Amino acid sequence: MLLTFDIGNTTVAIGLFREKDLVRHWRISSDREKTSDEYGVVLRNLFSFDGVDAAEVGGVIISSVVPPLTPVFQELSQTLFRSRALTVGPGLRTGMPILVDTPLELGADRIAVAVAAYEKFGGPCIVLDFGTATTFDTVSARGEYLGGAIAPGVQISAEALYLKTAKLPRIEVKRPAKAIGKTTVGNMQSGFYFGYLGLVERVVAEIRKELGEEARVVATGGFAEQIGPEIPAVSAVEPHLVLEGLRILYERNR
Repeated sequence: MLLTFDIGNTTVAIGLFREKDLVRHWRISSDREKTSDEYGVVLRNLFSFDGVDAAEVGGVIISSVVPPLTPVFQELSQTLFRSRALTVGPGLRTGMPILVDTPLELGADRIAVAVAAYEKFGGPCIVLDFGTATTFDTVSARGEYLGGAIAPGVQISAEALYLKTAKLPRIEVKRPAKAIGKTTVGNMQSGFYFGYLGLVERVVAEIRKELGEEARVVATGGFAEQIGPEIPAVSAVEPHLVLEGLRILYERNR
């Protein structure tokens, strides 16, 4: 089986594949202070709870946007699975031309979701990844990565509103019953939720305008299932697209 790690700023998404099937997936907190031994304990507990035998893991691939955690998970792979992890980065065969000015600055997770979206849906396509940041990744009809956009993520936007004001409370990210709020929380949820939908819709519209053709829009990431269906342009919601992309990249580099 193949074990995939997508190390983000807030969480680490973990996927376990048997051939092309995602048979298990977990999400744990991303903590830069944890050692490989500590993450190993967490992973062993997850495996034990779900009845997974670590000996069945035959390969590991990592994408990471948190540089201090990359060697932690590489060491974890070596000690727990006796496997040298494949890490998404320079020199990896992606099968996708990267047409941006500074390819080395491109997040590994963005490459993975773009590869998976094109493999699954073809192009042109736009991937909305609702993570710590919300990213917009654009792939051409020929399967070229063209670039995209980055906006503040759903959760950190709501948290910033709470942290940077004296009297506004911390709110739950959810669709309010009405746009005209009758309480402080109702006002905040309305402005935040509908405003965020407007942000996403406008960026998608501008990208489509530059492409000059109608691109399929795919939503993924932690808030994809909540926000994706609210956006008319979104035609598919794939919560685990980055893990699928890592599987594809692993197969292309075996």
